[in-house]
Amino acid sequence: MSDQVVTRFAPSPTGFLHIGGARTALFNWLYARGRSGKFLLRIEDTDRERSTPEATAAILQGMAWLGLDHDGEVISQFEGAERHAEVARQLLAEGKAYKCFSTQEEIATFREQARAEGKSTLFRSPWREADPATHPDAPYVIRIKAPQEGTTVIRDQVQGDVTIRNEQLDDMVLLRSDGTPVYMLAVVVDDHDMGVTHVIRGDDHLNNAARQMMIYQAMGWDVPVWAHIPLIHGPDGKKLSKRHGALGAQEYQAMGYPAAGMRNYLARLGWSHGDDEFFTDAQARDWFDLGGIGKSPARFDLKKLENLCGQHIAISSDAALRQEIEAYLAAAEQPALTETQSNNLERAMFCLKDRARTFPELLEKAAFVLASRPIAPDQKASKALNSVSDGILNDLTPHLQNASWSRESLEETLNAFCEARETKFGKLAGPLRAALAGRSATPSVFDMMVVLGREETLARLADAAELARSS
Repeated sequence: MSDQVVTRFAPSPTGFLHIGGARTALFNWLYARGRSGKFLLRIEDTDRERSTPEATAAILQGMAWLGLDHDGEVISQFEGAERHAEVARQLLAEGKAYKCFSTQEEIATFREQARAEGKSTLFRSPWREADPATHPDAPYVIRIKAPQEGTTVIRDQVQGDVTIRNEQLDDMVLLRSDGTPVYMLAVVVDDHDMGVTHVIRGDDHLNNAARQMMIYQAMGWDVPVWAHIPLIHGPDGKKLSKRHGALGAQEYQAMGYPAAGMRNYLARLGWSHGDDEFFTDAQARDWFDLGGIGKSPARFDLKKLENLCGQHIAISSDAALRQEIEAYLAAAEQPALTETQSNNLERAMFCLKDRARTFPELLEKAAFVLASRPIAPDQKASKALNSVSDGILNDLTPHLQNASWSRESLEETLNAFCEARETKFGKLAGPLRAALAGRSATPSVFDMMVVLGREETLARLADAAELARSS
């Protein structure tokens, strides 16, 4: 086996990138990237009826959003069908597999009878040791010769050693009667040919490992390191499903969660590094190991996701947030920002990103810088605009015309104005919020003024004073 770590993510293109699949991809990506290894992507598209190009595109888009870059070309399992069949024929030639002529009806009859008699329904083909001279001229499948005595031990990095009695293993079909390879064969051949050293996947595949090991051992190939991770459950402890909310990775992009926050949350979902909850991508790559994965199913918790996303928004660069918000608007099929709005948003980011957990929340706070005059105040803000506020805003204007336009200077100017009028700043803040943003809940008045600039600020105050007079 290669000294270089090679992992893979191998989704079936029958739908979107499920959030559980996204976590599996992330675990494989982190393990490889943290060890200077390779992370490969294989699309398991052998089910031609259910596999669609649209689903493949959705998987690739979901991975691109999460920043899970892969090495080399995307591999199609279907295109390797001849190679898979070749391995089955090699095992047949070496006497490690055999032709089975039993029909589906004969197998079904055997199982019905076994059930009726309370015996094992594991099918034992009468053709396993048959003399080739007795083979009929009829369709056949190729079955591997499973070991019939002893045990098979799956040495799993998450589940520990899992022992299976070989008498429980059937002679698995490798090649169907129409000559097409089965999924179990294709997976093993692809993983071997791709040089995969570590198979990290859901624990619903744990039983498959024993059957797949038969092929590795029959071919004399190195068995990869197994790591079967528990599935994700909803808050109610049941398998994550549509009733728990969004299931697809891209749905979370369209809801406005930042990719870094989702990566952090998914990494923490079933894996731990001490008590660390919040960490960067670099820390995750350095820390991630298979020993930190728990055996119990993880529970998806939207509040924890939002909390982590808020922390990641807060530490992100303004330019990166601007870019990701533009991608979010496209994913959510919302109108794109104009260039002016986008530039203004980036300038305002310093006073927007500290308390926003999602991009919709951030954009709500950014309403003041995205709106254009005249600002239409909402119902709550309108109450702050009356004859009293008209006078206040008019009196304030000359002071702002002469103020130095920095946060500190504006704060001094407004506080001095309030002192001179023997009023508290709270009396001034409401009308100012209504005038500058048309909202009652906004970023700091001083921050909004700095972002808007002197000219725009004074113009909005004049508009608001006029509105107050006419109301």
